[in-house]
Amino acid sequence: MEIDAGDEDGSAAADDTGFLARVRDNDLLHSFLRNRLVVVAAAVTLTFVLLSVLAPWIAPHDPYDVRTLSLLDSHTPPAWEQGGDPRFLLGTDDQGRDILSTILFGARISIAIGILSVLLAMGIGVSLGLIAGYFGGPADTVIMRIADVQLTFPAILTALLIDGVARVMLGAHQSAGGEFWILVVAIGLSYWVQYARTVRGVTLVERNKEYVQAARLIGLGPFKIMFAQVLPNVMSPVLVIATINLALAVLTEATLSFLGVGLPPTEPSLGTLIRIGNNFLMSGEYWIVIFPGIALAALVLAVNLVGDWLRDALNPKLR
Repeated sequence: MEIDAGDEDGSAAADDTGFLARVRDNDLLHSFLRNRLVVVAAAVTLTFVLLSVLAPWIAPHDPYDVRTLSLLDSHTPPAWEQGGDPRFLLGTDDQGRDILSTILFGARISIAIGILSVLLAMGIGVSLGLIAGYFGGPADTVIMRIADVQLTFPAILTALLIDGVARVMLGAHQSAGGEFWILVVAIGLSYWVQYARTVRGVTLVERNKEYVQAARLIGLGPFKIMFAQVLPNVMSPVLVIATINLALAVLTEATLSFLGVGLPPTEPSLGTLIRIGNNFLMSGEYWIVIFPGIALAALVLAVNLVGDWLRDALNPKLR
């Protein structure tokens, strides 16, 4: 049986039109476009991500290349001030590194730590929440009591404890770049509880629904039911928590680096740059701390605004 090519083209065009219509009529997209503040926040977040990814190619200087650094360029004010240098738009730090370039590379590290730690926390929290909610009994009791104990400590204190223990355990065996992964693990293990408690609550409701009962009747194993059947129905609150926790993770990394237990000055994150600049703030060299601080505040605020909108948009009670 032959199929007319014209019919195929018409069918494809109709499918494309239908898809575009569904996207245009989507409530979530309509809510997003209607809120100008959220659109701006999303644009700022996307800009930070793109600039950090493209930092090696768009940064005016490479702050990691010691061959290009000169102490004679240190403490140079911004280009528009007296004594400024057009090569360094936002000035330089105490090592002669261009502030604009260090912000781009620092944002890259901060965002990478934030994303990886959120993924780690999400993986641990969702898995434990599914197990606790689906099986109940002793598994639920043990997991939730561990979560309750961790909730008694602030996240920054938990991250400090894990970071300190990891550094002591690794000691001389710590490889180059090990501080990065220590921060990822420390922050990730500090934020899994919220995922676990939320997923557990939703799973307690979902496990008694008909589709789960049907999956059991056809012989699916418990773990396949949890991750293939129940998990898609608990992802909406998880995505909201992940978006908000991304801002918290970036702030936690900045706090740890500011306290001196984060990344070394040779691999500056936004928190490290603020810590370095704080040493020279009283001498009037404000640009070393103020510009990284503005970048950190803008990034965290933008992510928080997107997270708040997503929480409201995915809440059926507010529709």
